[in-house]
Amino acid sequence: MTEQVYESFDPLLLAEQAENMVRLCERFGRYGMYSEEGLNRGIGEDLPQRYDAAMNFVRTGGRLGQVEEQDVLVARTNYFRETYAYGEHVGTPGIEPFLHYEGFTKAAQQIHGRPIIEPAIVYANLLVPGQQLATHTDVPEFRGANRRIHPEWLLVVMHHSELFDEWRIPIATAVSWFHNCKGGEFHFYPNGAQAPPQVHPVRFNTALILDTDSTFHGIDRVAERGPIAPLRPGMQLTFEGDRSWAVRSNGSVIARYRWEDLRFSISWKAYCFADEDERQSWQTHSDDLSVDFVLERLIDDLRARGRLRGERPGDHELALMLIDEYIHFPPPAAA
Repeated sequence: MTEQVYESFDPLLLAEQAENMVRLCERFGRYGMYSEEGLNRGIGEDLPQRYDAAMNFVRTGGRLGQVEEQDVLVARTNYFRETYAYGEHVGTPGIEPFLHYEGFTKAAQQIHGRPIIEPAIVYANLLVPGQQLATHTDVPEFRGANRRIHPEWLLVVMHHSELFDEWRIPIATAVSWFHNCKGGEFHFYPNGAQAPPQVHPVRFNTALILDTDSTFHGIDRVAERGPIAPLRPGMQLTFEGDRSWAVRSNGSVIARYRWEDLRFSISWKAYCFADEDERQSWQTHSDDLSVDFVLERLIDDLRARGRLRGERPGDHELALMLIDEYIHFPPPAAA
C-alpha cells in the first residue's frame, strides 16, 4: 500500500475539556474485554476475529520480537474496551463535543481527499501494566461487507488484496490520549510495512489521525510492575473511586491498579465520502457486495497468482491461505 498521510494534535482540546474526558471515563466505570467479540459463521468460522494479527503476534513476539508462552501473550493482548457513541446513538453523555470535533473532520477530509465526513464511532481502550496491542491494520468496511456480517480477518484480507477498492468506504481514525503513562507507545508505519516505524509517546491531551485500515500500527508494552495478571475473557476493569481501578472476575478482584499504572486512549472513526451519491449508495445498499462474489474474486486471484490449483479447498484451509497471501506484516525490529 502507498505512503499514508497523517496529522497530529498537540494540544488537542482545551485543558478543561481534556480533564472532562478523564471524568467521563471514570463515570462510565466498567470496561469489558475486546477479545470477547464472537465468531462468525461460514468461512473460517472456527477462527478468532483477528486471527491474522493474533497469529503473527504469537509467531513473532510483536514489533520488538518478545516471544513468550502463549498464555502470557494472550493476557498481554486481552485489553479492555467500551463504546461511548455509535453513529447517532450517544450512549455516554458528554462525549458529543469529541464526536463532532471540527479538527478531526477537517483532518479526515485531507487524509482521504473527500469532503463529506460522517462520524461513526467513539470508543475507549484501557490497558493495564504489561499489556500491549499487536501490530495490525484496523477492520475496514465495504458496501455490503462489514464486521456485523463478515469475519473481521476477511475484511482485512479484502482491503489488503486491493480487489474491492471500488466498494470500500474509507475511514479516518483519530487516536487520542488523555493520560500520561510509562511505556505503551503508539507505533505506526506511514511509509509502508517494510520501512521503519514511527513511535509516538503517550502524552496527555494529544492525538494522531490517520487511515488505520491501511497503516500498520500497534501499542508497545505498558510498563510492568511485576508479572502480568492472569487476564482471561469475561473479566472487567472497574473504576473503584479515589483514582483506583480493579480487574474483577465473577465479583472477585484479580488485580488492583492506580490511574498512573494504566494506559487510556479514546478513538474516533468517521466514514469519508466523495459526494452525496456515494453516501446514498452506502445508505440505500444499492451497490452491495455479496460474500459469494467476494470469495469468488479472491479465489480467481489466487489462481491467477499460481497459489491455487485444482479444486477449491475447504473453508478453514482457504481462510488460512487468504491471510497468508494478502496480509504482509512488518518484520520485528529484532529480525
